[in-house]
Amino acid sequence: MASVELIGIAKSFGRRPALRDIDIKIQDGEFLVVVGPSGCGKSTLLRMIAGLEQPDRGEILIDGERVTDRPPAKRGVAMVFQSYALYPHMTAYENMSFGLKQARAGHAEIERSVKRAAEILRITHLLDRKPRELSGGERQRVAIGRAITREPGLFLFDEPLSNLDAGLRVHMRAELMELHQSLGVTTIHVTHDQVEAMTLADRIAVMREGRIEQVGPPLALYRRPANRFVGSFIGAPQMNFIPVQPCRRQGDGQLAVRLPGGAEIPVLIDVDPTSLDPKLELGVRPEHLKESVIREAKLAGRIRVVEHLGSATVLHIHCAGIETSIRLQIAGDSSRRSGEDIAIEVPAAACTLFDASGRAIGHGQDERVDAETDRARDHSS
Repeated sequence: MASVELIGIAKSFGRRPALRDIDIKIQDGEFLVVVGPSGCGKSTLLRMIAGLEQPDRGEILIDGERVTDRPPAKRGVAMVFQSYALYPHMTAYENMSFGLKQARAGHAEIERSVKRAAEILRITHLLDRKPRELSGGERQRVAIGRAITREPGLFLFDEPLSNLDAGLRVHMRAELMELHQSLGVTTIHVTHDQVEAMTLADRIAVMREGRIEQVGPPLALYRRPANRFVGSFIGAPQMNFIPVQPCRRQGDGQLAVRLPGGAEIPVLIDVDPTSLDPKLELGVRPEHLKESVIREAKLAGRIRVVEHLGSATVLHIHCAGIETSIRLQIAGDSSRRSGEDIAIEVPAAACTLFDASGRAIGHGQDERVDAETDRARDHSS
């Protein structure tokens, strides 16, 4: 296993910055998932750690040793690519043993390593087949097996599941989790799929435009996003953003904010209330909203669309004073229909307050969430 530390890493391609002053430390045996939209720099970051790209400035440390200028073969790293990168004229066995042969390993060592990897991945019966004879999931297993045979201290996965169909992707996520639990090798996994990130990660690093926006355990990011971007990117259906106005201060650092329609919600704030911009937004997850009776409602609206997902139902609701539809998620099926009026309860404990710049400046008081956030701060870089 290996720890990894990036210090002030920056990279540009021509005039376009790809990475901007990246600082992060990955612990021994950790499974870190780097997530973000296409073009945010996450694959460039992975290639930098592998030694396939050189930073314009900054340092890369593996197990405390500077490897910034060290060639890929000398870093103790194994990388699995999105395209699998298997040699089409070689069998699965030959692909998996290729790196060991290049390193001049003995025949017995090669046999042992390939057999072990094949047993772990349950592909022993496929070793005589060439890539064209394998399914997408089988090719992915061979590519991972090739990485395992090298017995690296660090696995790097560059969107390895993106070419698989939805059902196989779910299956392979479980396989990757089982593999990590079995081998305990430090893993950095890049994806644009936030569901994949939530499922696999010990910690998630959310990237945007070459910067890391937030690092922490999945549930900490989900419940306490550092900014509007993280709140909108993590979670499906997407977080709701409701325009609110500050209306009055309360004791113990609380501020009451007014929703469209006049209802008030108390939030704990981290800033001086006298400096607040009047354009604030309250973020709340669809599953935290509840149907309500009119006299207890915080919002009222009309259902526009009903999505029946089987395990849940998502209502898209138009509320006066809010430009975009509010999404309310109900467990199981619902008899609700489009065109019906609905009253909505907004639990203060589940809310996050964002300022005009998108920065999170306050939240509802929830001891369970606050404890998770404290753990995130303890482990973040």
